[in-house]
Amino acid sequence: MRFLRLLLNPIMVMLCLGFSMSIFSLSAYAEFRTIVAPKAILYDAPSAEASKIYILNQGYPVEIIVNLGDWVKVRDQLGGLSWLESKNLASKRTVLVTKKTELKAAEDSASNLVASVEKEVVLELLATTNKNGWIKVKHRDGLVGFVQASDVWGF
Repeated sequence: MRFLRLLLNPIMVMLCLGFSMSIFSLSAYAEFRTIVAPKAILYDAPSAEASKIYILNQGYPVEIIVNLGDWVKVRDQLGGLSWLESKNLASKRTVLVTKKTELKAAEDSASNLVASVEKEVVLELLATTNKNGWIKVKHRDGLVGFVQASDVWGF
């Protein structure tokens, strides 16, 4: 009964709510990395003895979920969770185009078109700031411009 009164104490309720809100706000900041190996094998557990699930190509962005040092649990663009040896990752950032989009010369939909970019194309992220919904990227052919952040995954 004493424990129940402690839990129902308004101050405890506010502290618990504040703590849970701070945890929620921290989770809003995702950490992304890029596959640096030509082919990276993803496993169902953090061990080379575990079952191999699939392979990701160089440049593909992944979201870091858990970092155990030599092994990292990652999420891919489709939401799949798997384990990867951390030596296969680089801090260089890339994004994956999720729908056909336009590479613009400036952070404005009315600016000049640099190129049209197809779905599933990987772009190098040049600036990690999101200005008015636009991010600066570079295509592997050297074209530099801006795309809508909502049209890519990995940012």
